[in-house]
Amino acid sequence: MPFPWLSAAILFPIAAALVIPFIPDAGDGKRVRWYALGVTLTTFLLTVGGYLNGYDPAVEGLQLVERVSWLPKLGLAWSVGADGISMPLILLTSFITSLAALAAWPVTFKPKLFYFLLLAMDGGQIAVFAVQDMLLFFLAWELELLPVYLLLAIWGGKKRQYAATKFILYTAGSSLFILVVGLAMAFYGGGAPTFEYTDLMAKDFSTKFQLFAYAGLLIAFGVKLPIVPLHTWLPDAHGEATAPVHMLLAGILLKMGGYALLRFNVQLLPEGHAQFAPLLVVLGVVNIIYAALTSFAQRNLKRKIAYSSISHMGFVLIGIGSFSALGTSGAMLQMISHGLIGASLFFLVGATYDRTHTLQLDEMGGVGQSMRKMFALWTICCLASLALPGLSGFVSELMVFTGFV
Repeated sequence: MPFPWLSAAILFPIAAALVIPFIPDAGDGKRVRWYALGVTLTTFLLTVGGYLNGYDPAVEGLQLVERVSWLPKLGLAWSVGADGISMPLILLTSFITSLAALAAWPVTFKPKLFYFLLLAMDGGQIAVFAVQDMLLFFLAWELELLPVYLLLAIWGGKKRQYAATKFILYTAGSSLFILVVGLAMAFYGGGAPTFEYTDLMAKDFSTKFQLFAYAGLLIAFGVKLPIVPLHTWLPDAHGEATAPVHMLLAGILLKMGGYALLRFNVQLLPEGHAQFAPLLVVLGVVNIIYAALTSFAQRNLKRKIAYSSISHMGFVLIGIGSFSALGTSGAMLQMISHGLIGASLFFLVGATYDRTHTLQLDEMGGVGQSMRKMFALWTICCLASLALPGLSGFVSELMVFTGFV
């Protein structure tokens, strides 16, 4: 029997989080931070091990499949696997979370709770990309909401309660659409309900049903992506979050929306996607232009990068709506590229704030003279975000535009 790489990567950080309350600590978090870093790095190695030992990128279809019957009378099963859509995002998730654990080194206020939430999120986010059952997907989707809310509400800035409440209202409210559509798809056509993706793909959904289901899922995933005008929670969340939470928001959470659009709206509802694809392209253009112009006007460094993230997600929408293999591949590469670039930028935001104690660009004149290494890193990451030729941002955006044309 092959080693269950994906199940281990999901369950290990969650189980490890339950051990944190029992770790002896003087209150400064020294032992807990090393423990959490070790867990996240081990989880990353588990995902890399799955990629190297059981996943072949040249093979189409689902790989690393693990299935255990859960409640067969209700059509429920523990079903996980990876393909070309999910495997890159699984690797990205475990890698960014390891970096976030490292960026959380200065956290000294309630460190046990902080790292408990961080590890719980690690397993939940990997599950979002790995599970092959819509009910499990919904549970994993919901699992990361409470940790993010608490990370914002407890360790955020002056307006942390407002930002955290807005986040939970937007994301939890939109999640109801996933539950309703998932139940409708599972019970569609009568017979025993089924939530597994392969069974749902085999169902002959009517065009009218697909349109309603597509619209509901577009709202749910559009909040997470986010799509203008469902985006207003993100700048507030970024404006109040700490550096590690920034990295998780920009590097992973936004990609959950793009992944879900590809997995459900495109794969399970192809006729609905054919009708909605032009709208996705229009929404993508609006995202790019509106968020970019708004980013120009921001004087707060966090909010400026937050709006630039929304703008970059517009390319993902255009790629998904392009109806071409090249455009879809460009959307995937854009999610991976922006995950790394966005996480790097917000890591630099945290490092810069620790040294300057300000986020206002008007007060940062001349910092390049006193922080030369930091200035060099900022330059590299900003050029990557700019999509300079030769960097990943350029390749992904070029693929999106070429695939659309």
